[in-house]
Amino acid sequence: MQGFLDFIREQGVVGLAIGFILGAEVTALVKALVTNIINPIIGLFGSADSLADASFMIGDATIGYGAFVAQLINFLIIAAVVYYVFKGLGLDKLDKKKDE
Repeated sequence: MQGFLDFIREQGVVGLAIGFILGAEVTALVKALVTNIINPIIGLFGSADSLADASFMIGDATIGYGAFVAQLINFLIIAAVVYYVFKGLGLDKLDKKKDE
C-alpha cells in the first residue's frame, strides 16, 4: 500500500484528480456569476445590455469585444479560485518531490 501512495504523490495524481473533479463545477459557478451578475453590471456603463453584447463598428465591420472580455473575466476568476483553494487547503504539500 505504501508503494501505491508513494506513486500517487510522486506523479502528482492528487492535484490532477482534484483539478479534474472541481474544474467543471467551478467553471459552471463562475460562468453563472459572470453571465448573470458581472456582465449586466458592466453593460450598464456601456451601450449594451450586457458586457457580452458590447461591440463597436469600424467601417462595415462589427468588433464584438464584449464576449472576449467576459471569457477573460471567467478565466481569471476560475484561475484565482483554483489557486486559492489549492493553497488554502495545503494541497500543494501533498505531492512528494522526486529525488534527482
